[in-house]
Order: sequence, then C-alpha cells, then structure tokens
Amino acid sequence: MAGKALWSGRFAAGMDDSTLKFTSSLDVDAALAFYDVMGSLAHVRMLKTCAVIPAADADLIAKGLRSLAKQLRDGTFEMDETLEDIHTNIEVKLTAMIGPAGGKLHTGRSRNDQVATDFKMYLRDAALNAVEAIDRLIAALQNVAKTNRDTILPGYTHMQHAQPVTLAQHMLAHAFRLGRDADRFLDAYERLNKCPLGAAALAGTTYHIDRKMTSDLLGFRDPTENSMDSVASRDYATELAFDAAMTAVSLSSLCEELILWSSQEFRFIEMDDRYSTGSSIMPQKKNPDIAELTRGKTGGVIGAVVSMLVMTKGLPLSYNRDLQEDKRPVMDALTTMTDCANMMAKVVSTIKVDESHMFEATNAGFINATDLADYLVTKGVPFREAHGIVGETVRFCIANKVTLDSLTLDQFRKFSPLIDEDVFTAIAVKNCVDRRDSYGGTSPASTDVELTLSLSDLVRREEDVRVKDQLVKGCWEKLFRE
Repeated sequence: MAGKALWSGRFAAGMDDSTLKFTSSLDVDAALAFYDVMGSLAHVRMLKTCAVIPAADADLIAKGLRSLAKQLRDGTFEMDETLEDIHTNIEVKLTAMIGPAGGKLHTGRSRNDQVATDFKMYLRDAALNAVEAIDRLIAALQNVAKTNRDTILPGYTHMQHAQPVTLAQHMLAHAFRLGRDADRFLDAYERLNKCPLGAAALAGTTYHIDRKMTSDLLGFRDPTENSMDSVASRDYATELAFDAAMTAVSLSSLCEELILWSSQEFRFIEMDDRYSTGSSIMPQKKNPDIAELTRGKTGGVIGAVVSMLVMTKGLPLSYNRDLQEDKRPVMDALTTMTDCANMMAKVVSTIKVDESHMFEATNAGFINATDLADYLVTKGVPFREAHGIVGETVRFCIANKVTLDSLTLDQFRKFSPLIDEDVFTAIAVKNCVDRRDSYGGTSPASTDVELTLSLSDLVRREEDVRVKDQLVKGCWEKLFRE
C-alpha cells in the first residue's frame, strides 16, 4: 500500500504506509492548526499586496482560509490521518474547497519557515499562559502573607531549626522566586517574537515579498534576520523548556514544604479536602496528592530540556527532519508546568494555617541562639567570642534538657558576667523576629515592604501579558476582517 503525498513529482512510487506512519507528526502538530491558518492568511495577504499572485486568487484563498479557521473554532474540522501533518491537511482541504488557486498559497515559502512560524505563534501564547498561571499562584502566596504577617514559625537551614521567621516572609520567598520564573518567560517571549515566515527552505526566495509586512500582520516584533538561522534554530523552544523546568523546580520546592507541613509531625497546615485524597484501606488518611503529583511531574518537565539539548546538539545548518521532534517535549513541558501552577494556586489559597503549632515549634532547637550571641555583641563581646559562649550555653542546655528561655540569670552569668536582666527580652522569639527589620528581613515591618514590591511586580507582569495578548488578538481580528 502506498500512502498519500502532496508532493510526488520526484518519486516514481508513493510513500509506503509504514513510512507515512513513522514520519507523521499529526498527533502533535494538530495543536498548530489555528496558527497555521493565521500564518497563511498573513502570507496570502502579503502575496496579494506585493502582486506575487493575482488578487482574485489571493481573495479566494483568504476566503477559504477563513472558512477553515471557523471550522477549527467550531470543532468541525476533520483531520485526514493519511496526510503526514496539519499543514498538509489544511492545504489539501483548502485546495479541495476553492480549486487550483489553493496551490498558489505556498508561493514564496517552504514547509520549513511555515512550521517555525506556527510553532513560534503557539509558544507565544503558551508563554503568556504560563505567566498567568504562575501569577495566580503568586497571588495566592501573597494572600497567605497578608493574613500571616505576625505568624511565627521556625526558619530552617539544612532542615534544622535556624532562626524564627514569619509565615509572611516564608510565603513571599516563594513568591519572589516564582516571580523570577514568570519574568523569564516574558524575557524569552521577546527573543522568540521574530517572524521566520519568508525565509523559505533556507536561502530566502526569489519572489519580491515583504517579510516586514507579514511579521507585522502576525504581531511579531520584526522578521528574523537570517534565513538559514530562521529555519534551523530552536533555541527559543529550548529556552522555554528550561523556563518551564526552572518553574517546576520552584513548584516542587514549595510542594515539598507543604507536604512536610501537613504531616502529623509538623501539623503546621491542613490542606483543603477538595485538593486531597484518601487511602483505599486507611480511613484516617488525608494525602496531599496534588502537591505530590506536582513534585513528581517535575522530572518529566526537566526531561524536556534534556531532550531539546540532545536533539539539537549535533545538527548542521540548516533544517533537519530531527526538528520534527521538537514540539512534543516542549508542548508537554509547558502544559504540565502550567497545569501544576494552576492547581497549586488552588491548594495554597485554601490551606488552613495552625499558628499555635507553628509558634510552639520555635521552642525546640535553640532557635534564639543567634540572638543571644547578638546580645553579647551589644555588650562589647566580639562576635566570634560570643559565638563560642553561646555554644557552651547550648551544650549545657542540651545536657540538662532545658531551653535558653528557661535559664535563670545566675545560670546565664556562669557563661558571661556581662549578661543582665535584659537578656530575656532579647531572646524572646517575637522580639527576635521584630528586630530583624533590615531590608528583606523577616520582621512584619520588613515583610510589609516586601509584599508591596511583590504586588507591584505582579501588576507589572499582568499589564505586560495584557498588552502582548491584545496585540496578537488584534492582529487576528484584522486578518479576519480583511
């Protein structure tokens, strides 16, 4: 059996069905269908304006393309599985609909620049969707911070009690990290937002086309500068895969903490029933499955970066068929990461915080030891000497199974005669937190500033996404009207 092929002039025999099956990308690139139609609409309008094809043919092609776009929006577009990709599907259906004029659509372009353009348009939308999802989670973290500016819990290094912090600062730490992740997507958007259409197979075209016009019609910033680079490079896709992986790592870190915090050993938070599951045999269980699945899905997202780097590491210029395999890993990574961020926004926005258990936990682990050392420094003791004095004091407390707060003044003075009654004020946990009012610190006064900055970043990104989205949608509407 020989499969269908749109181009058969060079070959005496048709494509074998096994070859068609092996080379087909329809299951993946069907997601590019709408973008393919829009790219073709812009291309044919440019061909008409530049008088590359007759105006009547261009108008007929545009009418057919708009009809296909409507079918795609309505869900009535039927794929022909015997054709190798979505681009061929659209061209075949267009020609069947309007006749031989449909064959003129491909004038001045190649499948190479066509696919690169479609993929870039898809990735622009995917990048903005990712930013919106991340920002939903950031907004949820900000809301927890707003209502917990005075909630105190242990801060950890090496998963050991380090110093007391506020829950507001802890949530904002995740918010700022995720904010950088969102900004990376917006930065990548700017780099990918150049249009390859018109680069043709690799060397440009002999037709007198206007690539700037096509770029403008599709909402790109500029045309790509080099036709070989236009069809051969996928750094923009790899960059977005990395951005997704970096965000997934941030999400996984947050999930790990929430999983620990919801355990019986911590009891810092309780997750909402709607975002938890039970056990098949243990009725008492309430499992943090959303957070666990998000943590687990991180591996697949990271794998997409590896796939892209390995796929492209040895490719000579210009286009190679290997690049057909670029879409699945990047699309899957972006979809997975965006879904995870959206779900974690729901988880975070519905957690119940147990303030008493958080504060109770600060009684263990000598979490105010650094403040005792800082107290001695205010009495004129060099910090390194103060560090040693406090270390001896802690060793005494461990041996006698007591806390720093429970020592008497006489016991404190055995370690340093400079210690006075004011030491008890200095090492009170709430005071330890309130005194850390340096820029970026954990005091409520400092976290109020941090929250304002985080909210400002959120507004900036929301506006950036809105402007970018409206620009592209405005181009779509103009192409449909004209």
